[in-house]
Amino acid sequence: MRKINRRSAVALGFAAVSGVLAKPAAAQTAGSLAGTETSPLPGVTIRTYGEEHSLIPGFKTVGMRDVILQPGAKTKEETEMMNAMVCHVAEGELRIVQDGKTITGKKNYAWTCNKGTKEHVINDSNAVAIMRITDLKA
Repeated sequence: MRKINRRSAVALGFAAVSGVLAKPAAAQTAGSLAGTETSPLPGVTIRTYGEEHSLIPGFKTVGMRDVILQPGAKTKEETEMMNAMVCHVAEGELRIVQDGKTITGKKNYAWTCNKGTKEHVINDSNAVAIMRITDLKA
């Protein structure tokens, strides 16, 4: 058996005390994070989280929102993007039609759109899909 010197004992004591004093982290619920929710189309919910001043040159504000699509739901076809954005499939799988080109976006797939890009998404799967959008507004 190894001997414990004074330095080891003090370090072990601090580790034990810090473990007792540490509080477990509490996760935020979706309800506590959501600003507003709208449902512009059947099976489509848009959850908006708000906007903040941007430090990215060329963009005044940045905002985030989720587009939640139930199985079989789709966004309005050929929607023209009002600003630049970064999109990400947070959950599920989406068929993305951007300027006539079709892409299959699986979970964690990311892509970009520019102002004027025409795009819509379709949830062809049997599970809910979430597209997270970061809006970059000039």
